[in-house]
Amino acid sequence: MPSYTDQTGNTISLTAIPKRIVSLVPSQTELLFDLGLHKEVVGITKFCIHPTEWFRTKTRVGGTKDLHLDTIRQLNPDLILANKEENTKEQIEALAKEYPVWMSDIKNLEGALHMIEAIGEMAGVIHKSTEIIHAIRNNFNRLKPILPAIPAAYFIWQQPYMTIGGDTFISDMMNRCGFTNIFNDSHRYPETSIEELEKRNCKLLLLSSEPFPFKEKHIASIQILLPHTKIVLVDGEYFSWYGSRLVNAPLYFRKLQEQLIHLSTAHNNLL
Repeated sequence: MPSYTDQTGNTISLTAIPKRIVSLVPSQTELLFDLGLHKEVVGITKFCIHPTEWFRTKTRVGGTKDLHLDTIRQLNPDLILANKEENTKEQIEALAKEYPVWMSDIKNLEGALHMIEAIGEMAGVIHKSTEIIHAIRNNFNRLKPILPAIPAAYFIWQQPYMTIGGDTFISDMMNRCGFTNIFNDSHRYPETSIEELEKRNCKLLLLSSEPFPFKEKHIASIQILLPHTKIVLVDGEYFSWYGSRLVNAPLYFRKLQEQLIHLSTAHNNLL
């Protein structure tokens, strides 16, 4: 009976290649689709919006932090994919008493690639997962960070403003773009303020599309308070989804870099 150790150090055993998988992580749901596991995935969360056809047709088992355990039990999974940050500890512990639960804990690109490899191995599609990993590595190797690096912050929420610490996957993506996270000394997702951004000399503020959907109107209101900071909207999925979406993330990041350089040139204020 093969055993697999997840990214939190817990080991599970599988009697065979899983045929009934429940995914509790949106980015990993998309990965399962790209791995070709169309029949094997039987349950997803209400936040698993990609791919659209699965969102419309697969059984939904609640939200990532508000799972419907009875619905999951009815699906009788032989593998559950969860995430330490996105799911609730108590609910995952309850599920782990009944089913094999493989937990991811991803803080950087290498952790994401390890997750992709592990899921490919467990699901019997290691050749496909290897192809995805190679594509991600190759594309990120072509991504060159802006130099000198730009002191930057990344907002995920407002009222209160919340940003990301140095121990997050988003922070690793920022660094690869050449955006130095001014909150590298913080952990997870601290609250912050406009005054703190000024104090830390923030030159670039990234407003994410998720989990709070920042819009142009938010740029306008914040720009008044931070007249010397460049503020742009960014696609949060490319910064925070650590599955197969990473294949196309470097292209998105390069376009973002070009946008910033264009803005700086247009305002005669080179980064």
